[in-house]
Amino acid sequence: MLLLCAPVFAQDPVELNPSSYKVEIDNAWVRVLRLNLGPHQKGPKHSHPPEVLVWITQQPGRTSYRPAAVDVDTNASDTPLEQAVIELKQKPPTSTRVGLDPVVIDPKYHSVLFDNPYVRAIRTVLEPGIKSPLHEHPHYVVVYITELHTTMKLGDGREVDNPRRAGEIGWRDYMKHETLNIGKATAVEIQVELK
Repeated sequence: MLLLCAPVFAQDPVELNPSSYKVEIDNAWVRVLRLNLGPHQKGPKHSHPPEVLVWITQQPGRTSYRPAAVDVDTNASDTPLEQAVIELKQKPPTSTRVGLDPVVIDPKYHSVLFDNPYVRAIRTVLEPGIKSPLHEHPHYVVVYITELHTTMKLGDGREVDNPRRAGEIGWRDYMKHETLNIGKATAVEIQVELK
């Protein structure tokens, strides 16, 4: 099995600047950092594996992919910057084959932001009272861009209450579910699916 990168880097941004980089999730396949930089602040020069960036502030929901590199994170704006930084460690575990692709069966509310050999990033937008049809995701990281309150009916029939705050980040194993927005506001989230 080919690794995307080595799992340990000599110039770890969390060790170099723990006040700006905090570990949110760390498992065998991803390490997810929360990056906070003040106006015009720079982070330390550091190395990173291939990663996906999801903006939580400034341009909420903006998502991009960066190959492994040595970088300096910089906030060039006059306002604070907050991002979810999803570092890809290695090929993810084999997931149940996904046949109910939300982008195909519900394109009005699920759109692809980018798709490459390692990940696919999807934006999900659900207006109040909207229910997404039954669909599946492989293993993924979810970043909640807005506050939301949904209920999820899982593939096995269980129902789960799912209230979230803006900026929360979560890890999900393969999931088959329907989602109903029971909140009063439009809900926006970014799902970064591992391949």
